[in-house]
Amino acid sequence: MEHTEAGDRRRDRRDRDREILRLAIPAFGALAAEPLYVLADTAIVGHLGRHPLGGLGVAGTVLNAVFGIFNFLAYGTTAAVARRLGAGERKEAAEQGIAGLWLALGLGLALMVVGLALSGPITSAMGASRLVRPYALTYLRISMLGAPFVMLALGGTGYLRGSHNTRTPLVIALAANALNLVLELVLVYPLHLGIAGSAWGTVVAQVIAAGWYLAIVGRQARAARASVRPHAPTIRRTAVVGAHLVVRTGSLLLAFVVSGGIAARLGNVPVAAHQVAWQIWFFLALCLDAIAIAGQAIVGRALGAGDEHGVRASTRRMLEWGWWAGVVFGAIVIATRPWLAAIFTSDHAVQHATGVVLWAVAAMQPVAALVFVLDGILIGAGDSRYLALAMAAATAVFLPCAMAVLLGHGTLLELWGALYVFVLARLYGMWRRYRGAAWLVTGAALPGATIE
Repeated sequence: MEHTEAGDRRRDRRDRDREILRLAIPAFGALAAEPLYVLADTAIVGHLGRHPLGGLGVAGTVLNAVFGIFNFLAYGTTAAVARRLGAGERKEAAEQGIAGLWLALGLGLALMVVGLALSGPITSAMGASRLVRPYALTYLRISMLGAPFVMLALGGTGYLRGSHNTRTPLVIALAANALNLVLELVLVYPLHLGIAGSAWGTVVAQVIAAGWYLAIVGRQARAARASVRPHAPTIRRTAVVGAHLVVRTGSLLLAFVVSGGIAARLGNVPVAAHQVAWQIWFFLALCLDAIAIAGQAIVGRALGAGDEHGVRASTRRMLEWGWWAGVVFGAIVIATRPWLAAIFTSDHAVQHATGVVLWAVAAMQPVAALVFVLDGILIGAGDSRYLALAMAAATAVFLPCAMAVLLGHGTLLELWGALYVFVLARLYGMWRRYRGAAWLVTGAALPGATIE
């Protein structure tokens, strides 16, 4: 009897591992492809000269921050669609995805109008020099025309992830990036459009990606006999969850911006080393976030089906996968530390400073991995209100630590120590929530979408 029970547990564990990996591996590929737009633009524009490259840097910083805020269009839709499907409500799941697309379109159009109107003041506020500013304005204004399509793609991604389909977003991401590269090479060089050609190439790729998502969602909506008309109550509920996740993401971005600003005030070598270490950390974060995306879909569907036991079993395995992935990534950073710095810079002082900070990057990986997985679990559960509060609290803990580094004329390593405190504060808040049962709300409706 005990032998049979042990065998059942092993089979159940293997089944859960297969489900996690089936979702996480394609999600990992799609996440890793995200920076390719920027890398392609940087590589192509970089050959146009120092000033166009500087303009791209200014505009790219603004676009990354703005578009990053709207990631809730993917995350919130994933959880809501997964719950509906878990409850067996296929038609309602499709309509939930369509509501996310209508919200995405509205926000994208608003962002486009505001971005075009304020592109001048924004560029000036970013401190662009007289020679760099025209290039930054050109790239920013053209890119803002693509805002509605970026938002629609985020909503479509969330719908497919909620449907337990992470392969199609990977295919679309790779195809769009390949198209973007080809278009930019043609527009920038043979047609001599300069940085404007780079921006137009990206916008065209974004339009095609958005159209691809709309075609898929439209086909599935017809199959489910779902209405494609905007449904105001559903859109409002989606917006409520989105507002919570905007607070979460905004608090996160604030911590990152503050750390970058303090690094700049520590000196030229520290800020350069911080940039290298940050880019490595950010890339690893994208990779580790793949398990969190799997968590959003799996937890949402299981709670929609009322399977609390399945949620606990799956989330335990996700946390184990996340921890060991973090350990492996940390070990890789330590093993490659002498070469990583040299890849990004030939300045010996910056190399040395980067090598020191990479110890902190490596040490942070296992803890950060747990944070990302817990974040995905709670997003999947629709616990967005708590996530907003927890992230704001973690940022409130981080800010005094960071300011102490600045006022005390501290080192870059001490700044990364403050970032480690930030990650630990996030872990404490989310682990405490996870250990309880308040987030385990079953049923088709997303609890975080309640309109009060």
